[in-house]
This record gives sequence, structure tokens and C-alpha cells, in this order.
Amino acid sequence: MTDTGIGPDGERRPEPQEDVESAADLNRAVGKQVKLLRERSGWTQRELGNRLGYSEDQIASLERGRRTPQPEFLDAADDLLGADGLLSVTKDDVAQAKAKARVRHPAWFQDYARLEAKALEINDYSSHDIPGLFQTERRVRALYEMRKPLLDEETIEQRVASRIDRQKILTRWPSPMVTAVVEEAVLRRPLGGWEVHKEQLDQLLRLGRLRSVELQVMPLERTEHAGMGGPFILLTPKGKPQVGYMEAQNHARLATDAEEVRILAARYGTIRAQALTPGESLELIERMQTQR
Repeated sequence: MTDTGIGPDGERRPEPQEDVESAADLNRAVGKQVKLLRERSGWTQRELGNRLGYSEDQIASLERGRRTPQPEFLDAADDLLGADGLLSVTKDDVAQAKAKARVRHPAWFQDYARLEAKALEINDYSSHDIPGLFQTERRVRALYEMRKPLLDEETIEQRVASRIDRQKILTRWPSPMVTAVVEEAVLRRPLGGWEVHKEQLDQLLRLGRLRSVELQVMPLERTEHAGMGGPFILLTPKGKPQVGYMEAQNHARLATDAEEVRILAARYGTIRAQALTPGESLELIERMQTQR
């Protein structure tokens, strides 16, 4: 499906294109300043990244205006490059432009995203990937960069920002109860490279220790598996009945029929029973960190 900008009520939503373009223009301007200061210092993108704790690719993306510079980056780069406040002074403008540029999801995902943002409970069975709420920014970017057919850079950055923005739900108060079952095979596949993968495992351990999160791993050795029908999510919106969500090849469906949702809930219960306990799952992930 394509992003038509049409809401479920049939009304066309106005796209805040001016805000998006304004943020992109500001990012490009700041990126040019960083590049000029870096070259004046005689450093390569890799050398600057090493000094600031960023990868060469991240510095390149930022200098081209494809990546929004974070406040801590602007402060650190300003000090390191001797910019005398030229970069630090842009922090408020960058933050305001980013806030105005509405985070946009693909049309087929928008209905679910609105429900998720106000959910009281989220239960996610993932058979081929790590749940989006748990992914690191570098993993998200790697996933979109490997998409076929290829996505343009602007779309990649928009999708990355949208997914990372969703993750605020994990740290808000009150936070929803989140459970997730992930296949062991997914956790052994180093998508994006080993450095990105190790960072992802670290994040899973951190999120898996939150009081509001229960993370479980479905081990490879299981001889019975209730989730062979594919991944799905059970979501409980505030003040509304539980719904199911299924997605494949950019096509998504919200299940609202009470009987269908009941079956999904029963299936999810069996999947959790067949998986490792949360404690056992975190121990397995810790062992994975040392196995390369």
C-alpha cells in the first residue's frame, strides 16, 4: 500500500509538508557547518566520529542533513571543533523544527500506531524480527537500508524517526504492561553487523529488566510450537476491548472480532508457556553476547 494520507473516516489528512521541509533544510544547514568545522580541523568523518562516540556513517549522514543532530552531539562537537557556540546555539531551533515535523507512519500502520500510543497492555509474538518497540536506532536504520526494493534516504530517515518515537511509550508514566516472545533464531542473526547486534542485545537486556516489561525467548529446541501461524500482537487500548494486529509484506490487519481475538489470546498464552521464562531468557541473551 502507499501512503495516501486518507484517514479511516475517509477524510484526507493535510500533510505538514512545510514543517517537514523546514526541519530538513535546517538539518542540512547544520550539517554543512559541522563538515566545514571538521575539515578546518583536518579530521576525517571517521576521526571525528571516534572522538565523539559516533560511527563514520552517522557523521556522514548528519553532515548531509539526513540525520537530526542531538543536543549532546551539538554541544560536544562545538567544544571539540572550537566552534565558539556556533553549533550549540542551534539546539533550540533544531528541537523546535523536529517537533513541528510530524512523525509519519505508512498509511497501513497508522491505525495501529494510534491505538498503541494509548495502550494499557501490549503482547507481541515476533517470529522473524525483534519487536519494533525494542529495536535500537542503528538496527532500525540497518533494517530499512536493506529493504528491497530500496528506499530513498528521506523515507529511511522518516521511518527510523517514526519507529524510535513510538518507543517513548516504554518510559512514560504510567507505562503499559508489555510482554514479548522472540524467537531464538532472531537473536542469533546479526542483522546490521556484529557491532549493531551487540548493541541490540544490550538494549534487550536493559528493557527486559524494566518492571513493566516481560521478555521471553522461544528456544530452537522446542518440538512443539503454537506460533507457527506467524507473528501477531494483542493490544488493549484504554477503554476499549482487546484487539489483534497482524502484518506481512506491508499489509496489515486489525482483528476486532471477539472470537478471533479470543483465539489469538489463547494462542499467545500457549506460546508464552512454551517459551523460556523471563529470567531464563535474559540469561540466554547474556550468554549470546559472549559467543562470537
